[in-house]
Amino acid sequence: PAGAGAGAGSRGASPARRKGKARRGRGKARSEGLLGKQKRSRRMKANDRERNRMHHLNSALDALRSVLPTFPDDAKLTKIETLRFAHNYIWALTQSLRLA
Repeated sequence: PAGAGAGAGSRGASPARRKGKARRGRGKARSEGLLGKQKRSRRMKANDRERNRMHHLNSALDALRSVLPTFPDDAKLTKIETLRFAHNYIWALTQSLRLA
């Protein structure tokens, strides 16, 4: 009885598993190509967003550099130097207003 029940259960499950695997296999090949295209498309869009973000950030830093007094005038500050200098410059202006 135990062997008969195990045999019947395994025979009944085998064809269903084969059908499922066969379908997944055929669908997988089609969906892998589609997923690859979708991934490339998403990556390209993310790259475009990041490129635009960096362009906007660099434009903002250029605008900030243009209002900061630098010596010599032709020296271009790095991004971190620009932020630190702007912070210190604002702090110095605030202190001079407090003393005035």
